[in-house]
Amino acid sequence: MNIAKEQLCQLLPHTDAMCLLHEVTAWDAERIACRAINHNDPANPLRHNGQLPAHCAIEYAAQAMAVHGGLAAQSGAKPRIGFIGSVRDVRLFAERLDDIPEALEIEAVKQLADANHSLYELRVCAAGRELMTGRAAVFLQKGDAA
Repeated sequence: MNIAKEQLCQLLPHTDAMCLLHEVTAWDAERIACRAINHNDPANPLRHNGQLPAHCAIEYAAQAMAVHGGLAAQSGAKPRIGFIGSVRDVRLFAERLDDIPEALEIEAVKQLADANHSLYELRVCAAGRELMTGRAAVFLQKGDAA
């Protein structure tokens, strides 16, 4: 099940160029897989001094988590605004993303979840090469749905 950029950007609090993901390639209640192709675009808004540092992979993975939450909400759960509370155990296996010609493959797998937070395992790779791994905790705003 592919979900194109236009639809997935509606699930993010970002617009235009800050919507970094290109498509959702697969998802279910526990996992999402996305693809991004703008990491080597000179107009990428995360570039600094003409380069896209590898730690920007965290933002790509964070957007995958947000889209996962939005898709789950469309499947019946109430959508709620989430905030990244922590990012841990991040390992970077590259210095830059902009010099990687292949598409980025982003995966977020929900490890734990309750009514107020979720914990995801994150992975970003390109052509089978791991670029970033880590974990992130998302805290959901209390109250009514977004």
